[in-house]
Amino acid sequence: MRFDSHRSSQLFAAATCQLFLMNMVGCTGLVPGALPPPASLESIHHIIFLAQENRSFDHYFGALREYWAQNRFPDQVFDGLPQFNVPAGAPPTNPGCDPSLPPPHDCQPSPANPIASYHLNTVCIENPSPSWNESHTDWNLSSPVSGTATLDGFVRAAGHDSRNQSPPLNDVDGVRAMGYYDGTDLNYYYFMASNFATSDAWFSPVMSRTDPNRMYLIAATSQGHVHPLNQDLAAPAPPLTAKTIFEELQGAGVSWKIYVNSEGTSCSDRDSACLMKLGSITNFAYAQTILRQPSLLANIASINQYFRDLNNGALPSVALLEPAYGAGFDEHPSVDDLKPNNIQAGAGYVASLINSLMSSPSWKDSVFVLTFDEGGGLYDHVAPVPAVSPDGIPPSDLQPGDTCSVAPGPNCDFVVTGYRVPLIVVSPFSKKNFVSHGKMDYREAP
Repeated sequence: MRFDSHRSSQLFAAATCQLFLMNMVGCTGLVPGALPPPASLESIHHIIFLAQENRSFDHYFGALREYWAQNRFPDQVFDGLPQFNVPAGAPPTNPGCDPSLPPPHDCQPSPANPIASYHLNTVCIENPSPSWNESHTDWNLSSPVSGTATLDGFVRAAGHDSRNQSPPLNDVDGVRAMGYYDGTDLNYYYFMASNFATSDAWFSPVMSRTDPNRMYLIAATSQGHVHPLNQDLAAPAPPLTAKTIFEELQGAGVSWKIYVNSEGTSCSDRDSACLMKLGSITNFAYAQTILRQPSLLANIASINQYFRDLNNGALPSVALLEPAYGAGFDEHPSVDDLKPNNIQAGAGYVASLINSLMSSPSWKDSVFVLTFDEGGGLYDHVAPVPAVSPDGIPPSDLQPGDTCSVAPGPNCDFVVTGYRVPLIVVSPFSKKNFVSHGKMDYREAP
């Protein structure tokens, strides 16, 4: 079942929240003070949503079962990396670049040089590409438009991308794509996922990069886009006309805000118009409506206002927190080796957002949903799953030479999801140490 952005928000609440929230609430996790009454949809008055950047499920949470064993959580079925199963399986591999053909040769995959899943020894990695072409290479190295997902092209895609940068990246063999973190690296996330609720079947909506996925997050469609609207800088595409969730909420009289972190940008906290340009709402025509109406523009606020709203009991019913891109807290893999992005700095920032909620008057009736916008070109051993095209619009901005531009295939339309991404649902009503196995993407997110 999918959320259709053109339905009323009443249907959204009835269908989406029942699918998602009620699957995650029940017995409580860590709750300061007295236990709340049994949960229902009426118990939840505030939904806060944050999608960080470019991390796959196996890359971040593949070792979660190991953490449970180390910290005396009960073992349970969990579709993480096979080497952490009980009994343990073999670490997955991808063909590595042929070591006899270093740069300036392109990465030529060699089955004789398998790269196995391994624990990263750094909290900063160079950015692999999760874009349309690379995501299809990840899907099937020898036949990217095949109906069969072999999931053996992650290393080649990352190596190819590294060698074609100017100057080339350091990891020209793409081995970072097979790296994962564990509870010693991401202790806050592992602790929260174990004490609240998570899912091992939570997917991004599109097998491509950030922009189309965030379009789906806001409007459950990208209206045919698999690339950013400004892919062609000489002739950028117009904003999407699809109705966003914020327009639906406004029409239904449901309060909402978009909170934006201005650190590292030229925007001041009081300049809502400037703050709005830092978020994904600018991909939509509704952004111009917001700019023209001061009452709507007041819904675009700084992240510091989020903290004030928490303490004052003034949270809206629905809040979207934009990642702190300018501050470097978005957890995006590093795009510049001189400005590395540290995942622990990003996780620490997220902890400040969640912990402040938990210590505020708003905690008692709130849900904080943390996820990631797409898998970042980082290995995951589970294939994307079938989906329903939201509007029947096929990819409309494929460039000459793009995958699917010549030879079509079953994964060339919006009828499969993207790759799995991490999810933590933090609430007084979350089931402790709960893992959902129901296949969903974040069009189901409230």
